Amino acid sequence: MTFGLVYIPVKLYAATENRDVKLNMLHSRCHTRIRYQKYCPHCEREVGEDEIVRGYEYEKGRYVILDEAELENLPGHAARNIALLDFVRLDEIDPVYYDKAYYLVPQEGGEKVYALLRKALSDSGKVGVARVAIRTKVSLAVLRVSGSVLVMSTMFYPDEIRSPARLPELNFQAELHRNEVGMALNLVESLAASFEPGKYRDERREAVLELIQAKVTGETAVVTPPPGAEKVVDLMEALKASIDQAKRERGARKGAGKKAQKKRTATAGAGVPDGEAAHP
Repeated sequence: MTFGLVYIPVKLYAATENRDVKLNMLHSRCHTRIRYQKYCPHCEREVGEDEIVRGYEYEKGRYVILDEAELENLPGHAARNIALLDFVRLDEIDPVYYDKAYYLVPQEGGEKVYALLRKALSDSGKVGVARVAIRTKVSLAVLRVSGSVLVMSTMFYPDEIRSPARLPELNFQAELHRNEVGMALNLVESLAASFEPGKYRDERREAVLELIQAKVTGETAVVTPPPGAEKVVDLMEALKASIDQAKRERGARKGAGKKAQKKRTATAGAGVPDGEAAHP
């Protein structure tokens, strides 16, 4: 990574992983996994990797062939580095630009300069806009501090972002009454909370895994269909009901929290360290 004329040797680690449940395609009769072949319909035969080249279709059915040597000699391919270009405020970047996140860690000998850049970003409140070459793609990226690590998120270029102006459904006029706006703001405040990522779960994935486990063990899996959404008849009534529901749920969460706190206090008063069970 280059920071002005300063060079920082770093390693990249993917910061995220896709944990979707992977289902294979099987033949329904014998449950054999389906194999996808690279087949040439003109030659009427399967082709190997050594016979495959890459091409760009510039007209229907007409291609220009690009070989690996030509692609490797293009600008940006050989420069496998991260070049910091600008420093901006994070809130200036629309999240729609973000693609994939990576952790950056220093290689041997780069620890001091890594710490210096991390400190400079943290104290300035800025993030770095960079250009990064990963494999054969050169992308924009944003570099920010998260705790003790530098996080790099690759970004789409502006011409890769679709304009919402092309969406015809947005060409409408809606008259909003002051009471409706007030109720909507009240609902937002009722649901306002600090962001705690640990409380959100992929319920769909969990249900799929439970269904799979039930089938593996030979149990009868009972899947309850989700309740259908009721049609909103009166907007004000729906907002009021939503606010009441949010208050009830928040009250229930606070009650559960108070009970847990009382239990911890009682345990501590009995001379039992917090986090350990009390024994008779």
